[in-house]
Amino acid sequence: MDGNGRWAKKKGLPRIKGHFEGSKTVRRVVEACIELKVRYITLYAFSTENWKRSKREIGALMGLLNNFLNSELNNMMKKGIKFKVIGDISLFSPGLRKKIISGEKHTKDNTGLTLVLALNYGSRAEILNAVREIADKCLKGDIKPQTIDEDVFKRHLYTKDIPDPDLLIRTSGEIRLSNFLLWQCSYTEFYFTEVLWPDFGKDDLMEAIMEYSRRERRYGKERA
Repeated sequence: MDGNGRWAKKKGLPRIKGHFEGSKTVRRVVEACIELKVRYITLYAFSTENWKRSKREIGALMGLLNNFLNSELNNMMKKGIKFKVIGDISLFSPGLRKKIISGEKHTKDNTGLTLVLALNYGSRAEILNAVREIADKCLKGDIKPQTIDEDVFKRHLYTKDIPDPDLLIRTSGEIRLSNFLLWQCSYTEFYFTEVLWPDFGKDDLMEAIMEYSRRERRYGKERA
């Protein structure tokens, strides 16, 4: 979800205002996904690298996340949205961690759209964490090294209960993965747009989905 800062700069506003407008886009896109019967959406909300930003900006982002959790739980229950977080939330405040866990708990039985927020997420850290967990189980005798395959590895990722993404959309003209779902995106279709995240709407989402629908996904097989 790139372009919040650039959106604000273009309008002569502080970066925080861009993040605020970006949070409104989240609501629009989630509503559009429900209408389009999308089953899963994962939003890269805060990366492990984002801690390098100013304390003021980090504080504003945490505040927006806190407000989102306060205001959207009832809406998620009403619309049958299942809420899930991937990433290491141990560095967040106790209050914020409590709200994240509570949101997951209250919506776990919902059967509509699964809304996944990637918070303090980095794919390299996720992969290293999976390697450590598997190594520890090998030392304890719970896993035999010769039985480790892709399925075993996937069960130790944050996304073990989530399908690999079919489509990755990146806004604001950035053309790279930026440490996002590196393992999971092995066969994902990529869509890049110049639209800044605060300006991204249903029509932009539809355009991305229509482009995706025109592609032939072969998974290494011959072209039809």
